[in-house]
Amino acid sequence: MPLQKPWRDLTRETVAAAPDRPGVYELGDASGTVLAIDHGVLRDELKSALAYGDGDRVRWTDTHTIEQARDLAAEHRDRLE
Repeated sequence: MPLQKPWRDLTRETVAAAPDRPGVYELGDASGTVLAIDHGVLRDELKSALAYGDGDRVRWTDTHTIEQARDLAAEHRDRLE
């Protein structure tokens, strides 16, 4: 089950709008196919994804703790395997 959030283009503006808190994010290609699911401090993670060209689009949900983000990411990763 994908994150129930809209896709956003992975741009500097999107990264700047991302919260500076833990969360789960999905990276996708231009057609919206999920390429990766990961977790961490969202703004930091998305800066890296943008710098390395890891995807064209992104969507995320924030969490209260990094542990919650890790658990939620694991649940979402299971559906891709």
